[in-house]
Amino acid sequence: MDKHLLVMCFCVLAAGILRAQVYTAGPQVLTFFSDVDDSDQPYALYLPKDFEPARKYPLVISLHGAWSNHRLNLKRVFGKGNKPGESDAEASRYFPPFKDVDYIVASPYARGTMGYQGIPERDVYAVLEDVRRRFPIDPDRIYLTGLSMGGGGTLWLGLTRPDLWAAIAPVCPAPPEGAESLAPNALNLPVHLFHGDQDPAVHVDVSRRWQKLLLNLDSNVEYVEYPGVKHNSWDYAYTGAAIFDWFDKFRHDPFPQRVRFVTEAYKYRSAYWVEVDGLTPGTLASIDARFAEKNRIEVKASNLDGFTLRLAGHPSFTSTHPLEVSVNGVTYKIRAAESASFTKNGDSWTAGRYAPPVGAKRPGLEGPISEAVASRHIYVYGTSAAAGPEEINRRREQAMRAAEWSAPHLKLLLTLHALTDEEITEADITGGNLVLFGTRETNKVIARFSGQFPLELNAGAADYGLVFVYPAGNRYVVVNSGLPFWTGAESAHRPGLDADDPAYRVLMTLPDCILFKGSLANVVAEGRFDRNWKIPAPVAEKLRATGAVEVR
Repeated sequence: MDKHLLVMCFCVLAAGILRAQVYTAGPQVLTFFSDVDDSDQPYALYLPKDFEPARKYPLVISLHGAWSNHRLNLKRVFGKGNKPGESDAEASRYFPPFKDVDYIVASPYARGTMGYQGIPERDVYAVLEDVRRRFPIDPDRIYLTGLSMGGGGTLWLGLTRPDLWAAIAPVCPAPPEGAESLAPNALNLPVHLFHGDQDPAVHVDVSRRWQKLLLNLDSNVEYVEYPGVKHNSWDYAYTGAAIFDWFDKFRHDPFPQRVRFVTEAYKYRSAYWVEVDGLTPGTLASIDARFAEKNRIEVKASNLDGFTLRLAGHPSFTSTHPLEVSVNGVTYKIRAAESASFTKNGDSWTAGRYAPPVGAKRPGLEGPISEAVASRHIYVYGTSAAAGPEEINRRREQAMRAAEWSAPHLKLLLTLHALTDEEITEADITGGNLVLFGTRETNKVIARFSGQFPLELNAGAADYGLVFVYPAGNRYVVVNSGLPFWTGAESAHRPGLDADDPAYRVLMTLPDCILFKGSLANVVAEGRFDRNWKIPAPVAEKLRATGAVEVR
């Protein structure tokens, strides 16, 4: 047989074997490859006893709480707690027999105790895609649940992408800052809350407040409160794997009659048949669109520059009749098409797709600083300005502290790199985001991009710390000049930041730019750049007044 034909046959056979990979029924641990740090990341998985590759299955994504892990969480969602006297470490070593349910269940590790924003959020969606790649998943039966920190993650992931999930079930949730503003997005997303009324870790008022908020917004919300129960309400919510019975009642509807969606980021810009095309990142924008009748849509929009209605497949749309769209009370008659776009011009709207100005904020380049460290990134320190060994060592230690996201009490499955401005390669610069320490005099990478930056710390401003994020090509660059961004963070009392948090947590609390003097507890000016990456006048005025910053 011809050599090339043999090679081809072998490749086809190998591909067939990979596609036909056999998985064990029941609980197990798989991994996916993360491009954040080129690592294999684990997640726990349950496959039904009589799994059939030819049929589609419902999927539950389950999120663990703080100080827990994927293995324990998979046990929890099936109602399997620790044995009497058993530690979490001991309970993580084995899987007991599970109740046979006709669901695939995946529990991401998501690096450990980091919450579910940034890199852990990215991991959850990576697990979802990995499971979809391996197994036949019904796209209309994907559910989300989690406990404590994972309950907060359930609210965050559920409300930022409400059209992905058929239903969500947060258990004693500890939601992140800003989650409540997204409550309107639950209009078409059933929510089931659980909480113990004696919970000392997450007060029961959290779930009570969420229930009231969602009810007032006409959402489908259920709430069970357990008298006398502390911070273990999952033992009751998940008992006997009962959560699967609740999920059984719901299917995702891709074409609801009404879509209500709020967002302040391009990162979360669509829901169901509505897509936001233009907004000001950091400002809450809203759209409420509903079919009043066949081919007539009423839209209320606020803080938007443009939006698109994707109508193909909607039962209330037909391409054989003209389309009427009322935007904030003004009706527009347009030719029926599979999508209809509108752009705001002053106080009025015109039909047509919104086109952001050149250099404006856009999906993937909108800030804030936390977005630069939510994916692959490298910390870079300088070797310039006649730096001796002692100074180079100081700069290296500074960058290494920023890159070390773990702490003695908080070990994370994450490895980030700190390099010199001479070690970093073109592939590093184009393949990820950069966090740069120093100034153009001390760091060659800052010098390379400095002509593009709108801010620069003056050489004599020794007692100041300047931090800002800015686009460089299709990537983010964060510049930290002067004092490191974590200086005085333990006494800064910033929302979402605890006194003993590792340095990276500070970045998660910063806007697009910040200047502080002496300590992060003494902020001189901070804020978001405008939609065109320009410094707002009030912030620029405060920066100039210090004499410490050049504002371009």
